[in-house]
Amino acid sequence: MTDSQFEQCLENWADREATAEAMIPLIGKLYREHNVVTSIYGRGLVNRSVISILKSHRFARQIDDTELSVHDTYPVIQALLALNLGSASIDIARLVDKYRKSGSSDLDGFLRLELADAIGKKADRGQGRDVVLYGFGRIGRLLARILVEKTGGGDGLRLRAIVVRKGADNDLAKRASLLRRDSVHGSFQGTITIDEEASTITANGVQIQVIYAKDPSAVDYTQYGIENAIVVDNTGVWRDEAGLSQHLQCQGASQVVLTAPGKGDIKNIVHGINHAAITPDDKIVSAASCTTNAIVPVLKAINDKYGIVNGHVETVHSYTNDQNLIDNFHKGNRRGRSAALNMVITETGAAKAVAKALPELSGKLSGNAIRVPTPNVSMAILNLNLDKSTDRDEVNDYLRYMALHSDLHKQIDFTNSQEVVSTDFVGSRHAGVVDAEATICNDNRVILYVWYDNEFGYSCQVVRILEDMAGVNPPSFPK
Repeated sequence: MTDSQFEQCLENWADREATAEAMIPLIGKLYREHNVVTSIYGRGLVNRSVISILKSHRFARQIDDTELSVHDTYPVIQALLALNLGSASIDIARLVDKYRKSGSSDLDGFLRLELADAIGKKADRGQGRDVVLYGFGRIGRLLARILVEKTGGGDGLRLRAIVVRKGADNDLAKRASLLRRDSVHGSFQGTITIDEEASTITANGVQIQVIYAKDPSAVDYTQYGIENAIVVDNTGVWRDEAGLSQHLQCQGASQVVLTAPGKGDIKNIVHGINHAAITPDDKIVSAASCTTNAIVPVLKAINDKYGIVNGHVETVHSYTNDQNLIDNFHKGNRRGRSAALNMVITETGAAKAVAKALPELSGKLSGNAIRVPTPNVSMAILNLNLDKSTDRDEVNDYLRYMALHSDLHKQIDFTNSQEVVSTDFVGSRHAGVVDAEATICNDNRVILYVWYDNEFGYSCQVVRILEDMAGVNPPSFPK
């Protein structure tokens, strides 16, 4: 390498940094003033650093084999600010790709046509929907992070309260500390303060009332100014209609979302698949399980194109708080053995649960699970017999297309790296990530490996359900 080549490389990098830095205030203005959330193939750009924005552009090559240039995306972001947009979720990478393929040289005209449904639709402030988190464990705290991140101008979901049992005299400080620091997902991106007298936690300007109660029906939310709230039950204690209906006895609560598989006639919703089944009359719905959310979108994609005769789903799942750190009594089989030292075979209802979201696969799948000594990110292995013969390249190209262009692009992600491991998927906002390098295909038999962040990715799916129920789900672009 010559000195001139070295200097040129450094100069190019500095130029990209400067362009990404110029994007940041524009991205922030779109978000705060218009509630427009921007992303690069599902990687959010709001409140991100220069390096994070550049990494998102670099990631684009995993999807379409080409690194995205900030010099292509920056003019698009500039043009968006001039359109007086209302709430929207805009994937800049997909927008750039569609603009290129359109052959147009008129960016403003292209954007006005493509985003016509959002232009001039800016909402009034304070028109959002109140949300209460009942329980503040792993999922509850991640939901809080996502809801705070997506607050914007307050015309979407508004996290108003969490409900917990008081665990100690310094309970509030401990709850705030657990929200602030996370061994898996890292530090909270922002500021957190507490008010002991008012019993509130304020995170990035969102004031969250901490309510202490021993059962769901013991709270009057209206005394805290909370009305028509969606209560998200993260405890898993109640999974049937009778138990979850206790929340509806509370003043100020109107609907309930369960972050676990529901029992009986409760609708189990996998967003992207059957969320249209939610009606205004539904008072209680379930967000199903993390594994169900991970596998159902991929199964639907494969079934729609090739047809699934039958198959087996094996999940390699990170240990959970239900297991013991060291050997001790547990009511479940094998789960009493040390989670940190053992692979533990256990049952999963995910295969059967698929039928609640995809009735056409009823009775076609079996399933089992192995809990392994990792704290987060799991894998589903889909061993499927198909109606049609295919090959590895065709299946991978199809799933890449589904991740890039289909209505399931928020649920299905795609990677073709030979080097990725489980920790690379911590923080994934997709329900599942297809590992193309691991795909096996032989005639009409295909084996797919799907990574999923069983905590954060699942929480993102829950928030999508909340947005639908609240009627604040911003339209996604490009169409």
